Amino acid sequence: MKSYGYAAHRAKEPLRPFAFERRELANRDVALDVLYCGVCHSDLHQVRDEWGVGIFPMVPGHEMIGRVTAVGSQVSRFKPGDLAGVGVMVDSCRKCESCQQGLEQYCEKGCTFTYNSPTADGQPTYGGYARNIVADDSFVLRIPGGLDPAAAAPLLCAGITTYSPLRHWRVKGQKVGVVGLGGLGHLAVKFAHAMGARVVLFTTSEGKAPDALRFGADEVVISTNENEMKRHADSLDFIVNAISAQHNLNPYLGLLKRDGVMALVGLPDKDLSFSIPNLSFKRRQIAGTAIGGIAETQEMLDFCANHGIVCDIELIPIQKINEAFERMSRNDVKYRFVIDLASLRNESR
Repeated sequence: MKSYGYAAHRAKEPLRPFAFERRELANRDVALDVLYCGVCHSDLHQVRDEWGVGIFPMVPGHEMIGRVTAVGSQVSRFKPGDLAGVGVMVDSCRKCESCQQGLEQYCEKGCTFTYNSPTADGQPTYGGYARNIVADDSFVLRIPGGLDPAAAAPLLCAGITTYSPLRHWRVKGQKVGVVGLGGLGHLAVKFAHAMGARVVLFTTSEGKAPDALRFGADEVVISTNENEMKRHADSLDFIVNAISAQHNLNPYLGLLKRDGVMALVGLPDKDLSFSIPNLSFKRRQIAGTAIGGIAETQEMLDFCANHGIVCDIELIPIQKINEAFERMSRNDVKYRFVIDLASLRNESR
């Protein structure tokens, strides 16, 4: 199946048009015309090969919502015309303990990512900065009615990345801190509020306070203000740390109660530092977490439909993706870029 999108042809180069082939439709496959694709900060890391695992040419994009155009003979969950989504994964071994428990993101043989990931036949996967995609129906998600598809697209990564730890650590009735109000953090505030937590947003920017309160935060703390930070010392049950840059964890660890947990959802390109006694003397925990399984992602989408949660976005044509990457590297976005793929269909190819 012919496709056309934008790719990084080499590391650190601007994205430019790229024609390529998708696989032909198999019995369990769903073909989608991509309508919208979110721009994740990990896309920027990947095209710059900051994690050292880049396969080029690379078509980024793992937050896509589209219209089903065809289904394989054994597919019953979708039909042409349905609105559906594809997130971070498109396959896993399906046999290991993690996969059997619906935790495909922790597949013990390694899941297959939607882009920049080798498939069984050795070919790389290509993502959603493109006209279409073909994916196994087990990894295709139903988009509930009532969700704006453009604003819902980032839920397929940013949404599940923040929903999953809040659900796993059962934050209802807890005092929850969210560190950073970016693409991840603003959704963490919305989810924690909807789950019944008391939410405190920690930010270095006073200008973000009105948005944080609008998203559902009960209080906003300027994290560079020592007196404000001291007021919340030893008081939080749980923290979602959504900072994707290198930073010191100690000021935030000091906010946790005994047995409190800080879950790291950002992916800084350098290691973070913290004091061991800051953990040991209060039995605090630092936890890692990665997206969610397919069933949990569907649950998250349904939760969003029930609670009116979508991402705050800036819609862009694909021709402005390199400008968007530069702005994203300066944190100049409120709060997530989403590509309108109609702009790609207007290109002649």
